[in-house]
Amino acid sequence: MAELSRRTVLAGAAGFALPAAFSRDVSPWTWSPAGSVAGAGDVIDPRQVWDIAADPVSAELLDSGVVPEVNRILWDWTRNDQPTPAGLPRYLYDFIESARQMPAWADTAKLERAARFNKSRGLYLNLLNGVGGGMLSTAIPKEAWSVYYSKGGADMEDRVAKTSLLGFSVGSLNAFRPDGDCVVQAVKTRLVHAAVRHLLQQSPHWKWGVPISQEDMLVTWHTLPTYAMRKMRDWQIPISAADSQAYLHVWQVTAHLLGIRDEYVPATWAAANSQSDQILPPNMGPTREGVELTDILLGQLAEQTSPASVSRPLVNALARYLVGDQVADWDGIRREPVWGPLIATAWPALIRFREGLIPLPLVPEAAWVLDEAARQYILLFLTKGRETKITIPTSNR
Repeated sequence: MAELSRRTVLAGAAGFALPAAFSRDVSPWTWSPAGSVAGAGDVIDPRQVWDIAADPVSAELLDSGVVPEVNRILWDWTRNDQPTPAGLPRYLYDFIESARQMPAWADTAKLERAARFNKSRGLYLNLLNGVGGGMLSTAIPKEAWSVYYSKGGADMEDRVAKTSLLGFSVGSLNAFRPDGDCVVQAVKTRLVHAAVRHLLQQSPHWKWGVPISQEDMLVTWHTLPTYAMRKMRDWQIPISAADSQAYLHVWQVTAHLLGIRDEYVPATWAAANSQSDQILPPNMGPTREGVELTDILLGQLAEQTSPASVSRPLVNALARYLVGDQVADWDGIRREPVWGPLIATAWPALIRFREGLIPLPLVPEAAWVLDEAARQYILLFLTKGRETKITIPTSNR
């Protein structure tokens, strides 16, 4: 890591543009809350802020030994319009009642427009948020360590399946409607994050302070909507200003529900890009744990295609194309001399072909059916057909 402290983060022709040098130097927090959805706030370094509402709740649940019973009660709490289940400890019930409330600034019209945007752009978004975002996350040392040493690192298929529940929920057509489940998935994930904070500090293998700070969550957030929008712009995919703002809004609401403070959530794409440029490059680099997690993730993805002798090189080439050479090298992703050039040539052609069809009647609906089928196939593969839901962990790896 030391030799990389001044190494420039390269973008590559098809890579994610990280415009600063990779550095472990601690620079002051300078992003202004005036650019947030709150529009104002104290200039507090998010590296020193966690989740003051969720953390004591999960800590009490774990210390009192009631997590298995709580997981049982919450198992069938799946829809946004379901009441908070009875039988929970009062402090947890009160937390969920508060945490499940939509922010006052949530715009239903934008959320509905975002759903329609996902309907026609699901192929790109699933690929970027799933494969691209996944490869970026394993090149973020603090995130790789948190995943590797927590319970999720011991069973990556299960961990990815549960993470996909939230990711797919955000992109679903009914994400924030009464019959959707995005609110529920976000609140459960928030409790999981708080539990991981509590548990990892008790592990003899953990030596990096309190994990999953507000900055850590923001860094991960930027590997999803900010990265995806930048890539779609790079690919010259036509996106209207209204669709762009709607897509940002659905992730703003998600950030709020995950416990990111409103004063840190960017209000515009300009503010998001500015914040990403400040916090993402210094938080990226190679780790042994990240390389191991990448190998597991790409191996899982390769299993979804056949024949196996072809699928892993193809997956390697696709991942390298999505994140660029620097991140791929950090992740230990092999270069593929045959598949690499082929994907670099074929993908832009596929986009041009697909975008030529999008305006035609019924094409967005047909595209959504295919994209949704792919989403469900991925979940079925990861869960092995088992009913999988987000649950609070009780131990580390």
